[in-house]
Amino acid sequence: MNTTKFALITLAVGAAVMAFAHWYNVDYLFFASYTILQFIVLATAWNILGGYCGYVNFGSAAFFAMGAYSSVALHKFDTLIDHWFSGSFAALLHGVFPLSIPALIVFGAIVSGIAGLGTGYLTLRLRGSFFAIATLALAVVLQTLVVNWEYVGGSRGAYIIRPESIEFAGITVNYIEYLFGLMLLLAMISLVAARAIERSQLGFGFATIRDDELAAEACGVPTLRVKLIATTISGAFMGMAGAPFPYYIGYLQPSSAFGLEYAVNSIAMPMIGGTTSWVGPLVGAILLGSAQQYATVSISSEVNLLIVGLMLVAFVIIAPNGLVGLVQGWRRAWRKP
Repeated sequence: MNTTKFALITLAVGAAVMAFAHWYNVDYLFFASYTILQFIVLATAWNILGGYCGYVNFGSAAFFAMGAYSSVALHKFDTLIDHWFSGSFAALLHGVFPLSIPALIVFGAIVSGIAGLGTGYLTLRLRGSFFAIATLALAVVLQTLVVNWEYVGGSRGAYIIRPESIEFAGITVNYIEYLFGLMLLLAMISLVAARAIERSQLGFGFATIRDDELAAEACGVPTLRVKLIATTISGAFMGMAGAPFPYYIGYLQPSSAFGLEYAVNSIAMPMIGGTTSWVGPLVGAILLGSAQQYATVSISSEVNLLIVGLMLVAFVIIAPNGLVGLVQGWRRAWRKP
């Protein structure tokens, strides 16, 4: 199946999901599904670098937070325009810096993508656990900077007052439903992009680096350039996932944006589903995200990390290559005469 056909099928499935959610029209469904879709984007983004290239990134929360705080920075700038300027010049600035969620998503992707590129230049000459520790250090440094940056709220955090509804295509839509629709679109884009990369020449370059980087260099693969592309794409998608987050949560503080659950879930979900295919992060995010949302309602959100740990240990024992690898193993065994 070519990429265009897969994209059309994905779009049809997404439209069906959106139609069902709009018909069901329960706020909790939008809130819970938004979180699961957000994790699909994060897990897919992590897998581009960690699964396809084999470079484990512990700093997922940093790129997610960059997207979130870029939205906060632009939101505050938009509110200050009317205080600093007036008349046609203020209207011009509002036009140049439109405060819409799609514009914020694009801005968050650019900021996090550039950060991913810069991080790659600084850390990609490291390998294995050294690279993983370097990405974790990035998250710590960035959180320290945000805590001391008063413009975006500092340690106090920042409030984002979202409207109750929004006019979209001439229809009044509940705002959380609007955010759900945008995150559904981002999830579809990330899955289509991951599948296209996996089956492209770039994806084959990622796979050679993952299997044997020295052999890839000997065969003429420009390993540093390929890895920089991976860090840039991965960071951009994580920033896209984080950009709508302040409007979803309403109050953003460093401990929520840089939460351990984002770093842990971004790693655990692809490992549970399988890291060698775009399907793995999707399956892992749906399975683990649904379990966490159920636990949040029935028990407490405090047990979410416990669920991650238990499921990760179980799947490492039962299916070391993830659910996708387990199914592929069964299919190979079934086909043997």
